[in-house]
Amino acid sequence: MNMQPFDIIAVLISLAAIFGYLNYRYIKLPTTIGLMLLGLVFSFAIIITGQFKPELSEYAKSFVENVELDETLLGIMLSYLLFAGALHVKLQDLSNQRWIIGILSTFGVIISTFLVGSASYFILKILNIEITYSYCLLFGALISPTDPVAVLGILKKAGAPKSLETKITGESLFNDGVGVVVFISILGVINGDMNPNGSEIAKLFLFEVFGGLGLGFLLGLIAFLMLRNIDQYQVEILITLALVTGGYSLAQHLHTSGPLAMVVAGLMIGNQGRLLAMSSKTEEHVDSFWELIDEILNALLFLIIGLEILALEFNSLFLVFGIIAIPLILATRMFAVSLPVLLLKKRRTFTKGVIRALTWGGLRGGISLALALSIPKGAERDLLLTATYVVVIFSIAVQGMTLKYVLPKAENSS
Repeated sequence: MNMQPFDIIAVLISLAAIFGYLNYRYIKLPTTIGLMLLGLVFSFAIIITGQFKPELSEYAKSFVENVELDETLLGIMLSYLLFAGALHVKLQDLSNQRWIIGILSTFGVIISTFLVGSASYFILKILNIEITYSYCLLFGALISPTDPVAVLGILKKAGAPKSLETKITGESLFNDGVGVVVFISILGVINGDMNPNGSEIAKLFLFEVFGGLGLGFLLGLIAFLMLRNIDQYQVEILITLALVTGGYSLAQHLHTSGPLAMVVAGLMIGNQGRLLAMSSKTEEHVDSFWELIDEILNALLFLIIGLEILALEFNSLFLVFGIIAIPLILATRMFAVSLPVLLLKKRRTFTKGVIRALTWGGLRGGISLALALSIPKGAERDLLLTATYVVVIFSIAVQGMTLKYVLPKAENSS
């Protein structure tokens, strides 16, 4: 079944509105978590009904596959969500936490990739599931970055101390760009598109990361200069919209990191642009516009995550591995977080319980799922997609709902 894009959007928006109403009126969970769980319940209802009406189950599965989360999120939604998230992050706060954010979003992702990949390889051997070490590393790469969409959507309601919120937010904004590059490198080696030598991978990494940072700065500067020379909020909103839409597309064509470009551009407009190029009226309208974009896209994304179970190929061993992967990933996350905190403790103090909070606050979400969906079809994809889905659901539903209980209550250090 091939549906028109407008039909897909119409169904998703309608479901998001209905589920959003039900959640707000009766369930009263955070919007993103409520939408995902209602999407899950709806999907299970379709699966059960499909036992008696197979055509309904097939139709629903075909619909979800037509959504193409990997293309929809990585190619369209992510640019707007990252820009909207970065728009409200203060550069001064980021600068104060630059060392731990920098270490976690680079070395933390790489360390986690190898630890998760290596442990997964041995666990899968024990489960008698044949898979190469390269695919295990691929799983480590796609599951290691924390998801900025999930983190920002839940963290703002969790009441974290400011310094801790900046650490978690800053890491999630930057580490997904690094994680995507690591994922692309490993997938390129698996597909034979890239030689498995350090120099070529390092070259790709440097070009993607620093190219994305540089492009984001350049585009942000151009947009800033345009905003500074006019005072009409309708046109200024249009400029920010063009910055994100055109800028992300340009990054894709230049093969630089679009996510990192949008984070840098968002930080520039949200700080220098807000301070030096916007009137109070423009600032109010720009904030309202991007908050609305953020809320709508978040609602659609978490609904899609709940519905995505319809696209999975069920295998009991794959589910067992996904369940085992949850404590493995949490343990790896704790190790990757502990290293920079213990290293930097000699130079500064940290909020009490920071390791626990950073570990539990490292939510996985739509980006991990989208990367898993981008793996070429085959047994390896089915395995990694199922495991990723189990981890993501646990991360959003369990970690997301309990995050406020592990966060320190008051700000007492940096």
